[in-house]
Amino acid sequence: MRAERGLLIVLSGPSGAGKSTVIAALMKRRRDIRFSVSATTRDPRPGEVDGKDYFFRTHEEFARMIEADAFLEHAQYVGNHYGTPAAPVDESLDAGYHVLLDIEVQGAGQVMAKRPDAVSVFLCPPSLRELERRLRGRGTDTEEKIRGRLAAACREYARAKDYDYIVVNDDAQTAAAELDAIITAEQCRSGKRLNLIIEGDRPI
Repeated sequence: MRAERGLLIVLSGPSGAGKSTVIAALMKRRRDIRFSVSATTRDPRPGEVDGKDYFFRTHEEFARMIEADAFLEHAQYVGNHYGTPAAPVDESLDAGYHVLLDIEVQGAGQVMAKRPDAVSVFLCPPSLRELERRLRGRGTDTEEKIRGRLAAACREYARAKDYDYIVVNDDAQTAAAELDAIITAEQCRSGKRLNLIIEGDRPI
């Protein structure tokens, strides 16, 4: 019996929202989720493995992939290109796995335009004051960087209305449970389940 096609899940949120922690908690709750691997033209860092951390490609290879419309989204940052290849995502979806993309709002907009069936979730802390507290608590950013991240967060918050769901990360386990519930609810949509309802000897 063919596995039911998985869900493409787009997760965005400002720096400091706790996306990595929530994703880790979600993946402990569910074994049917795969994390999307991006492609990049930057050089591998020590210990990074091609196909696991990133798909490392030359600028020429990346350009050919753009020409072939092989990305769900792509962008340039500090002289290098980054993108989400469609083929491995679709391979996992066809195998019945849900694929999670942790992606900023511009890239998320590209994905949602190409894949209107994607489930989009905006993750945020309970307040901007809490976001600032978390950023300062890291102890790794300058005052200028913190202010820049807060300004970026305000711009990202303005795009939250474009997402299907908003999850507030006041507690990582609770936020992961809400994401888990969203996935389960999406799986139970009537359009995905009508084929299971039998009328006489034939599906509806």
